[in-house]
Amino acid sequence: MLLLETALVGREAKYGLLRSQICKYGFSIGGNWDYDHGSFDIALWREGGTTIYLRAPFVVVEGEMDCYDCIIRFQKPFIIKHIVNIGLDYDESSWLDATGASQFQSPIEKDAEICQKSKWRTVGQEVVENQLIPYIH
Repeated sequence: MLLLETALVGREAKYGLLRSQICKYGFSIGGNWDYDHGSFDIALWREGGTTIYLRAPFVVVEGEMDCYDCIIRFQKPFIIKHIVNIGLDYDESSWLDATGASQFQSPIEKDAEICQKSKWRTVGQEVVENQLIPYIH
């Protein structure tokens, strides 16, 4: 995981308005959200079963997560690398995967080693500065 130094930390925004503005860039709500916190995630690079993400975590300071008008406050964004198995798994959930009943699989490695750290740090900071911060009023 690479922590990013940006002007995003501590900034507040209306969740629904921000979400509607940044989804055009490919941002989505991270899967580990709850009513008091969440994150906006975007894939920066993907090849085979390896994906490098920018994650911009936030806490809800007014209202509840997934309500359009709730107010969120950003925490420190970071870069993370996930590795998933792109072949067939031969365990008890294989049948579910093969039939399509299991849409997602857990990463083999949720926080894999990131090569070219300075490159990904720069890319992540640019995405935050150009695709997130301009939409926070």
